[in-house]
Formats: sequence, C-alpha cells, structure tokens
Amino acid sequence: MTALKFHAVLETHGRTATGIEVPDEIVEALGSGRRPPVTVTLGAHTYRSTLGVMGGRTLLPVSAEHRRLAGVAAGDSLEVVLELDTAPRDLPVPADLAAALDAAPGAAEAFARLSPSARKRHIVAVESARQAETRARRVAQAVDALLA
Repeated sequence: MTALKFHAVLETHGRTATGIEVPDEIVEALGSGRRPPVTVTLGAHTYRSTLGVMGGRTLLPVSAEHRRLAGVAAGDSLEVVLELDTAPRDLPVPADLAAALDAAPGAAEAFARLSPSARKRHIVAVESARQAETRARRVAQAVDALLA
C-alpha cells in the first residue's frame, strides 16, 4: 500500500491525551474500517498504532514517548504519514512469563484472548524490571490478573 500523507495539528485532549485528527478521506483510503492498525511517521520517527474514534472524530494517539522521540509538542503543525499495518502485532513472551502462564490452569488461554496492547502491557512490565525479585513479582501479578 502507498503511504498516505496529510497535514494536521497535534491536539491536546484533556490533561494528558494528545492526538491528531485523521481526515475521513485518509481513513477511507486505508480501506480497513474505522479503527485500522497503522504505521505512523512523524518526521524521522515511525511507530505502530491504531486509529480510534471519539466524539465522531477519527483520532491518532501520540503518546508522550512518541512526542519525545519525534521532537514534537501539542500545537505543532505536522506532516503525518500513515500506512496500513498488516504485520503481526505480537511480541515474544519472555520465557519466565510463558512458564508461569503454562503452569497456571487457564492463564495461557486468558493471555491469548487479550488484545495485542493488553498482552504488550504485561510483557513490557516484566521486561522492564531491573531486579530479579521485581521481575518475579510482576510475572506473578500478571498471572493473578489473568485469573481474577
């Protein structure tokens, strides 16, 4: 698919949510419904996201991390490049988390039913732990949350 370019202002919604309104013709050109997975390029920074609909507007979220990496701020006028993202969205599951999921009846199945972003939250929480004790605690918390 060809990259789709448009210009927009990076808007602030509430206290922390920041995003870009995506024109309807861009959403239609993506050809994958109202909430398609996309690859976003802002300047030299590219990331994966999903369009969302809020108040009848199609919005592209831009997290604080992505704003920092792209060197942009709320109020900036930007050139936005979108492409339909058809690549698999799954991250590899760390071995210790996978073992804990397999050991707890029903946990692996519950994990598999989660959305890619929900699975990512558990994986990132485990992988970002600096100490072994913290990592083990986060693995246990993930399993407990899945079985709750």
